Amino acid sequence: MIRKHLTEQTIIFATITKWILFASFIGAAVGTIVAFFLKALSYSEESRSLLPFDYYFLLPLVFVFVTIIIRKFAPEAKGHGTESVIEAIHKKSGKIDVMVIPIKIFATILTIFSGGSVGKEGPAAQVGAAFSSLMASLFKLTNKDRKKIVICGVSAGFASVFGTPMAGAIFGVEILLIGALMYDVLLPSIVSGFVAFYVAKFFGASYTYFDIAFFSSHEFQVMLILKVLLGGIFFGLVADFIITIFKRVHSYVDKIKLHYIVKAFLGGSILVVLTLIVGEEYLGLGFNTIQNALSQNSVEYDSIPWYAYILKTVYTSLTLAFGGSGGVITPIFYIGATSGNLYGYLVDGYIPLFAALGFVSVLAGTTNAPIAAMILTVELFGSDVLHYAALSIIIAFLMTGHRSVYHSQVLSMKKSEALDVHLGEVISSADVTYTTMFFRNVNSFFQKLKEKYLISKKD
Repeated sequence: MIRKHLTEQTIIFATITKWILFASFIGAAVGTIVAFFLKALSYSEESRSLLPFDYYFLLPLVFVFVTIIIRKFAPEAKGHGTESVIEAIHKKSGKIDVMVIPIKIFATILTIFSGGSVGKEGPAAQVGAAFSSLMASLFKLTNKDRKKIVICGVSAGFASVFGTPMAGAIFGVEILLIGALMYDVLLPSIVSGFVAFYVAKFFGASYTYFDIAFFSSHEFQVMLILKVLLGGIFFGLVADFIITIFKRVHSYVDKIKLHYIVKAFLGGSILVVLTLIVGEEYLGLGFNTIQNALSQNSVEYDSIPWYAYILKTVYTSLTLAFGGSGGVITPIFYIGATSGNLYGYLVDGYIPLFAALGFVSVLAGTTNAPIAAMILTVELFGSDVLHYAALSIIIAFLMTGHRSVYHSQVLSMKKSEALDVHLGEVISSADVTYTTMFFRNVNSFFQKLKEKYLISKKD
């Protein structure tokens, strides 16, 4: 028995050592790449002033150029990136074309430089995954180990670009399966996330953390709790709105019978016209607006229009549908914070608190990553907000149902016993049906009302 026990412990120790070494190497490499990416992105944004005209007039040409280079050199780099990585992990054992690295970085920088409404997190995760896949091939790892090391790359990418090592690492694992965590990859993902974060900082990457000046009280505040609970429902509906608009806009754009180059030029032109009408606030990363929403200064958060989250959703969906390249997480942060700003006014609450709750709750609802969202709350806003954020996050996560901005996520749970879904399938093909007589009757009732209305309308 003693020999068997020692053998088991020795093997586990060797396995732990192996993955710490692998994860540290991946984290250091990805952190270096992401630091370069962030510096190049920052430089490109600062260079807009060198243009003899407003930068967003480049959108039609940039969309055309980005669409061409992605189609020609790295089709996997299309869209927001993370979706392709999730699909590759589930269906291709993590195999990703190495050309994704330069093409995704270049295409994202160009898109954001010209004003495309996309984020930087998805590209960082995809680049991390592509580099890890290359390393797996060089080291001739098994398919199982390849998947694990690619997940490490995803976590490293998110951690080093978020500036929140723990949340980024967990996010990279949590978005793969809805309702389950791959515990066998937690250690290497966390190690790679921490290493990537500190290496990126070493090479000059800078991050922003928020002080919303909120301090939790040990007293039970009934009205505040009620506002937070209702906020969870509101943010869940906002998340569902984002998912729906993204899906509908992509569907409509796909149906346009034009050559892909003409279509890309058309999409950029639409964004230019929209910008001339509503202003530049919804272009690019929109980080200044996020800061204003979370500011303690009433002048700054009062400057945000109530419809900001709607227009940002429209801008992001158009950018991605018409050929722009970049992530969706930064726009989701923008939409969450600005919708929280609106909700704070509606319930007469402390605006920065509800902007922070919207920031993390909409993330949880759109990506099905509630645990990462809770950790993100602590790393960005402090532990005083966590108690309220946890309630809002879980409700928003449940409210979006079996939907996501990542269509290749695999279902490992159903969000209500009154619903029947096939576990183990990708979320995009989930066929949700009612399992209780009550909900069947409610559905039947509304169907009959609809049929009766249509018949009376014809008459």
